Amino acid sequence: MNSFTFFHPTRIIFGKDVENQAGQEARKYGTRVLLHYGGGSIKQSGLYDRVTASLREAGLEWRELGGVQPNPRLSLVKEGISLCREFAADIILAVGGGSVIDSAKAIAAGVMYDGDVWDFYSGGAFPQKALPVGVVLTISAAGSEASNSSVITNEDGWYKFGLSADCLRPVFSLCNPQLTCTVPPYQTACGIADMLAHVMERYFTPQRDVDVTDRMCEALMIAIIENGRRVMADPNSYEARAEIMWAGTVAHNDIVGVGRSGDWSSHRIEHELSAIYDIAHGAGLAIVFPAWMKHVYKHDIPRFKQFAERVFEVTAGSDEEVALEGIARLESFFREIGLPVTLSEAGIPHDRLDEMAKKCAWRSADVGNYVKLTEDTVRQVLELAK
Repeated sequence: MNSFTFFHPTRIIFGKDVENQAGQEARKYGTRVLLHYGGGSIKQSGLYDRVTASLREAGLEWRELGGVQPNPRLSLVKEGISLCREFAADIILAVGGGSVIDSAKAIAAGVMYDGDVWDFYSGGAFPQKALPVGVVLTISAAGSEASNSSVITNEDGWYKFGLSADCLRPVFSLCNPQLTCTVPPYQTACGIADMLAHVMERYFTPQRDVDVTDRMCEALMIAIIENGRRVMADPNSYEARAEIMWAGTVAHNDIVGVGRSGDWSSHRIEHELSAIYDIAHGAGLAIVFPAWMKHVYKHDIPRFKQFAERVFEVTAGSDEEVALEGIARLESFFREIGLPVTLSEAGIPHDRLDEMAKKCAWRSADVGNYVKLTEDTVRQVLELAK
């Protein structure tokens, strides 16, 4: 087991109607709020009215910046940075899912930096401080409400890069499972795939003798799969929505990554898909992850066998047959909840695989930690995803 430091400063406030506490939580960090959200669904649902009433009751001033898209754009981040500086915002309140939260984190880092915020994502600089970010979560998926990560798409070249820094962790997150009951089935399924991928990226690790974290990962994956089926069958089940919401948070707050290094090559490859084709991140992961597994499983058949036995209860066959059956059952689960598992099923053409492989390997010679990939082997994974 690797040595580690685990620190999680995000205050999680979980349960029914907790969005009404947005004002009193934000008030702890100042009096001026940038309210950041997506395409307007929060206004249609009445959530906007409840949040702004809470801000008003707490005596806060606020400015608004809506319009966050899935795969959030750098241009809106820069607009938010300018607005925060002009308004002298004390805190950013992100009302939405992972894209809104990631955009808010990028704004929070950029406000405190004299250079171009893209420097943080391209590797030219590292943020040492950021404005506080608070969250009202509306989608169970990315885990950004408790993570130190943010992913942004640069429209100039359609590069999609991630950043991880502890100063980006939200100071509080208000998590009401009721708010996710109106999320459409496809988006719900994408969220399930996203959180499952966050666990698997940490599970497939070169470290050995990390049994406690292994068992935590396996329990979490089983819970996501079982409750994923429940929530797809009964979208209005508060109990199933609550399980999935908490699973998404735990999957990406780093607790199931302690003592080991994660891989993250599947995320890196998927970022190229969603940057170019704007596919939902979870749907892209449902395509890439099984293809990556087929490419690398022979590197460590015992771990893939363990995954198949403990998560999908595969018992019959040779070690390799069990390992392959585990991958097949993962694909079947993704199909069961309505996701594509190949590029063709998603309507994505195969004529830009070279470009995606090149971009994926652009920042470093190796992609991933569990099995090191190069531009050529990333291309091979994409071939398996066709």
